Amino acid sequence: MNRRPTLLTALTLTAAAVLTLAACGSDDSSKNNKDSDKIAGADTGSEASASPTASDPASTERPKIELPSDLSYTFDWPKTGDKDKDAVMADGEQSIKAVDLAIVHQNALDKPYLFYYEGEAAADTQKFVQNYVDHKAAITGAYRFYAPQVSVDKDGTASFSYCEDQGKAYVKNLKTKQAKKTEVTAKSYVIYHTSLKKNDKGVWVIQKMVSQSGSPKCQP
Repeated sequence: MNRRPTLLTALTLTAAAVLTLAACGSDDSSKNNKDSDKIAGADTGSEASASPTASDPASTERPKIELPSDLSYTFDWPKTGDKDKDAVMADGEQSIKAVDLAIVHQNALDKPYLFYYEGEAAADTQKFVQNYVDHKAAITGAYRFYAPQVSVDKDGTASFSYCEDQGKAYVKNLKTKQAKKTEVTAKSYVIYHTSLKKNDKGVWVIQKMVSQSGSPKCQP
């Protein structure tokens, strides 16, 4: 799972170097591990405890996601007026927050994100979160998501691309509670391409995700 790919580079540092973990946007890296053994039998919905998405009040209840006050999000994703496209974006927003919740919980098998990811995307996300757990690291700061592009097919699949501004988001050491703030560069702006399908619960789940930091399409 290649969300915030630059953080992955920072988290390959040795434990002794954790204090100087770089902020989002400092480097580029990718992850392509398809080992999904640990999540193949995971119960992805039994503890969903919250409210449905705003786009479809009658839909399956989504997991409740409550994040700490040092994390903030802006989603510049205007509604399209198309029910399916708006549902893809609504579930996309929650899937992003669910991964961050797993990092907060320091749990690579956190059920809220498994509600929104499956297959290759779930396996890669598990390893992505585990990097934080292994290094006792978390995230802090402000994230902005913008420039969404959604396409929905009649077979119940969809593609969803969007940009992320990581310029004010950082890695935080959980032992010291310190964050390393770094300069904003072109690589602070990342584009994501996701492939989704609508499952039997009516949830748009992510099956694959790729990203590119420094994308010209996302530059301010």
